[in-house]
Amino acid sequence: MSAVKGTGLEKMTTAKEIRSAFLNYFGKHDHEIVDSSPLVPRNDPTLLFTNAGMVQFKNVFTGQEKRDYKRAVTTQKCVRAGGKHNDLENVGYTARHHTFFEMLGNFSFGDYFKEHAIELAWNLLTKEFGLPQEKLLVTVYHNDEEAVGHWKKIAGLGDDRIIRIATSDNFWSMGDTGPCGPCSEIFFDHGEGIPGGPPGSPDEDGDRFIEIWNLVFMQFEQMANGDRLDLPRPSIDTGMGLERVAAVLQGKHDNYDIDLMQKIIQASADVSNVAADGEFKVSHRVIADHLRSSSFLIADGVLPSNEGRGYVLRRIMRRAMRHAHILGAKDPMVWKLVPALVEEMGSAFPELERAQPLITETLKLEETRFKETLGRGLRLLEDATDKLGDQEALSGEVAFKLYDTFGFPVDLTKDILRGQGRDLDEAGFESAMQKQKEAARAAWSGSGEAATDQVWFDIHERAGASEFLGYQTETAEGQVQALVAGGNETDAVSEGADVMVVLNQTSFYGESGGQEGDTGSLKSEDGKTVIEITDTLKKEGLHIHVGKVTQGAVKVGDVLETHVNHERRARLRAHHSATHLLHEALRQRLGDHVTQKGSLVAEDRLRFDIAHPKAISEEELRQVEKDVNDRIRLNADVAVHLTTPEEAIKAGAMALFGEKYGDEVRVVSMGGEDAGKGAGRTYSTELCGGTHVARTGDIGFLKIVSEGGLAAGVRRIEAVAGAAALEYVNERERLLSEAAGTLKVAPGELVSRVNGLLEDRKKLERELKETRKKLATGGGATEQAAEKVGDLNFASRLLEDVPPKDLKPMADELKKSIGSGVIVLIAANDGKASIVVCVTDDLTDRFSAVDLVRIGSEALGGKGGGGRPDMAQAGGPDASKGEAAIAAIRSALA
Repeated sequence: MSAVKGTGLEKMTTAKEIRSAFLNYFGKHDHEIVDSSPLVPRNDPTLLFTNAGMVQFKNVFTGQEKRDYKRAVTTQKCVRAGGKHNDLENVGYTARHHTFFEMLGNFSFGDYFKEHAIELAWNLLTKEFGLPQEKLLVTVYHNDEEAVGHWKKIAGLGDDRIIRIATSDNFWSMGDTGPCGPCSEIFFDHGEGIPGGPPGSPDEDGDRFIEIWNLVFMQFEQMANGDRLDLPRPSIDTGMGLERVAAVLQGKHDNYDIDLMQKIIQASADVSNVAADGEFKVSHRVIADHLRSSSFLIADGVLPSNEGRGYVLRRIMRRAMRHAHILGAKDPMVWKLVPALVEEMGSAFPELERAQPLITETLKLEETRFKETLGRGLRLLEDATDKLGDQEALSGEVAFKLYDTFGFPVDLTKDILRGQGRDLDEAGFESAMQKQKEAARAAWSGSGEAATDQVWFDIHERAGASEFLGYQTETAEGQVQALVAGGNETDAVSEGADVMVVLNQTSFYGESGGQEGDTGSLKSEDGKTVIEITDTLKKEGLHIHVGKVTQGAVKVGDVLETHVNHERRARLRAHHSATHLLHEALRQRLGDHVTQKGSLVAEDRLRFDIAHPKAISEEELRQVEKDVNDRIRLNADVAVHLTTPEEAIKAGAMALFGEKYGDEVRVVSMGGEDAGKGAGRTYSTELCGGTHVARTGDIGFLKIVSEGGLAAGVRRIEAVAGAAALEYVNERERLLSEAAGTLKVAPGELVSRVNGLLEDRKKLERELKETRKKLATGGGATEQAAEKVGDLNFASRLLEDVPPKDLKPMADELKKSIGSGVIVLIAANDGKASIVVCVTDDLTDRFSAVDLVRIGSEALGGKGGGGRPDMAQAGGPDASKGEAAIAAIRSALA
């Protein structure tokens, strides 16, 4: 095969091969190959999404976390689509902007430093990847002579290819304080045919020289007073974009022309039947990029919503879906591209394959919903822009209406305007947003308890993590490591004080994984000190006992006995184990796309939230409940074992991807053997740190109480198990017995008795209606039914507790008795009156029922009334004026 343009390689290098070669190269150089961390950071609340390879190692670099390796290599999935790092609006229009990208990186935690980092990078690029040396140049921080020397020695670069940069572009820092150091960036020269100058030159923003790798030399610690101190263990952090280096190695100048992107772009072209190049090139690129970011975010537990990370995901999804609309797609199409993505990236990121059903369902549902409003929104935008002059900006009010009414994220509106050469009045948009939401929205910044969290961090640094003994026992002894009162550490507290207690070991479970914390008491051996514990929290690896000193005093260093509330713990265990069985039953009945989105394990109930796109039917719920109780009755052992996360998942254990697991994980298996999964496979196997029953029979039984929607694509199930389920059933049985006793029948006869009573009631209502009718009509005799007013027959009745709706039928019956004349019926109900006036057809040319009913209504204290000349109805607030109303109508007739 001919050489790839500009690289000297003798065969095409795919993105998969580049990723594998990078990992294997550093693996051979004693680097631990570490899985990508999730896109939702677990160790940095200042980040919306993971946007660099070093994020998962942040605490390692700062010394807060220890690993059993000193060198690491990763291919880290990253998203930049919100906050400081937001490339969303440029995606599709430029050669190298993405919302999702892979960052290849190698790391040294106090092991090798500049020289070996440069050597490793140079050898990989020039020897392993075969890049021509003359195509590479580097930048260094302007005073980093050490790096300059290494580049000259290792790479043989002259001063003309080592560019000194004095700006922060070549000096990295983690924040205002903390680790920092100079950088050295490696650039690839695409040649004189591409406009642009080298880094540091006036035209450096051109496309000729492209940065492909950044080496960060973590050398100093920035102090608050401005000083920079040498780190005792300098470290290395590097980052090379897979898409960028693949473009170079494949002889491309555009990231979207590499094989990885082209396969997804071609899938978009095939599904839409629109050519990948030409007029709609940008749309295919947007769809390909946004499919990647959307799918990986969903796989890491983010679902579309109207706030936080879910809102950013929705923005990305809807931008892709709008471009599918531009392609002319009549039906949702983005979800159809998921198999192409999984084929390309599923082997490197297995979480993508595991979440494929959920990704597909979520994309399809979101696109279906968005298409319903997209057309109307686009028409509104078109009407507004038609009224504008050339290049005149769109008002913020219109953009806000699109956002508020049609779900158009503002960057989607800006993207549409961009195609028209227009801007948006962003200040007007913000003003409209402020008018709707008077309270300013605070920027996402974590828990908001930083001051208190710092206390726990300090304690952990000094005392280490608490050891949990509660799997084996509910009582133990622990030494007081710290006392916190009023948010501050203290050495001692006395009777009556609210306090948080940290012990070196405890049998109290700290709230986590949806399971509520234990309650109980801490006592001194002699019983003179008692602390009643109302909750147990878990922070920074610490079990924090929250309570009040009800007797004596306690000080740091004291030894206390831990006594967990046994009954409450038993209830929690039953509900937690039932949750595992419920999870598996839901997956088997509804599909593998069902994943846990949240849970609560309390003493009185369990709550389980799942990813599922529609309501669960009553029949499905009953079957799920039966499946769980069948497994409970097997009374099989609940097995717990420790293993590595990799082995647990390989063996079929359920795990939420992105959950931070240690080197060892606790795997809980229950429910007996499941033949459908194969010989020796257990019904439910999950990674879990909670407390559980010893055998499934200890759960008792499960009763599902309710099911409903929580958010788009998320359903919530509430249930009770064990003692709580027995209490639930007993209460309903008590109500049943009470109702049966009231009706003096056996509980088994209650339904038939109630049905009989309902039939009797209907019969009595019919009889009452007939009786009222006879009363109103005087039994059918004309002489009883009417009096004479002049030459007219005039029939009037005052009735009690007759529903207003029955008056007109009664008037019709009475009309049959009198033949010709005027009828007035007034019914009193709760002090108020309803009146109906009927005029027979032969008299409507002389009298109008509407006029007469208004006269009667006025006498009753009301006004108005309406109907036809032959039949009209009204009311009044004073039923005691019934005789007066009849008299007023009689007078009008006379």
